[in-house]
Amino acid sequence: MDLYDITVIGGGPTGLFALFYAGMRGAKAKVIDALPELGGQLYALYPEKYIYDMPGFPAILAADLVKGCVEQAFQWPHAVCLEERVTNIRRVDDSVFRLTTDKGEHLTKTVILCSGIGAIKPRKLPAPSAAAFEDRGLFYYARSFDAFNGLRVVIVGGGDSAVDYALALEPRAKAVTLVHRSQFRAHPHSVSLLRQSRVDIRQPDYEVKEVHGDGAVQAVTIVHKKTQEESRLEADAILCALGFVSDVGEVAAWGIKTEGHGVVVNPYTMETSVPGIFAAGDVVSHEGKLKLIACGTSEAAIAVNQAMVRINPANKVHPIHSSNLTLPISAKVGAHNP
Repeated sequence: MDLYDITVIGGGPTGLFALFYAGMRGAKAKVIDALPELGGQLYALYPEKYIYDMPGFPAILAADLVKGCVEQAFQWPHAVCLEERVTNIRRVDDSVFRLTTDKGEHLTKTVILCSGIGAIKPRKLPAPSAAAFEDRGLFYYARSFDAFNGLRVVIVGGGDSAVDYALALEPRAKAVTLVHRSQFRAHPHSVSLLRQSRVDIRQPDYEVKEVHGDGAVQAVTIVHKKTQEESRLEADAILCALGFVSDVGEVAAWGIKTEGHGVVVNPYTMETSVPGIFAAGDVVSHEGKLKLIACGTSEAAIAVNQAMVRINPANKVHPIHSSNLTLPISAKVGAHNP
């Protein structure tokens, strides 16, 4: 069984940047992800959603961002284990961990957790009749916006995903209505664009009370919670963006300290409560934490540098960047593209 310097758990943008930086530091690295493709939840759930908070891109599709992250990471021949879920991590000795998965075991000197918000389930629409229409016109993510072409769509939610969905579907759907019970929690610029669009905004204090249809969604009843006034909206599809219920309980079972929905780290080193295990991205909890992809990549670089020092204290923590060396652009670029 090969021994790796760094094993990254999670193949989303943060994990991919950790792989890239591991290559820059000359580390023998591996990535393990439970999904069948690299890109994490960003690619699995929102491939056609625009990302606005990455340096250098006014806007970039999630799928295109993932493609670039994969190409950047695999300038080095990192090992890839997909559709494999880590079930346990235990220390073999002071310098080696044994990772157990549902498919086998892996040995590594250090670990970097980049598993996002952990196991997730979408928050369900609380309307009593909603469950009967799941995948029959009621959806909790949009893998392809083309599926909504020409439809009357009701979007439920007020965060970034709901607003981005509304803006993306407005040019292609027959009609888009956004229903939300409180103030928007999205980027102000996106909300401004939404208010300038033809989207019918029912906000604040509106909720979906009931879903109607004969086998498939045909209409919804919405209610204004303060006045109790009800309205019936004809609809072909309901797209719910109510957030996710996350679970990092499995990580806690490995002996790693958690707080709320995140892993506790030293923000200066990104090391967890278990020496040799680091974390980066949305899985992390620390004072001042911002759940942005850009911040996750910074945390990943810190974690890799600190991991290399732990492997060999003679290593320096100083950053390595493209002006220091010639990158090994190889035929492997694109080999692991989703």
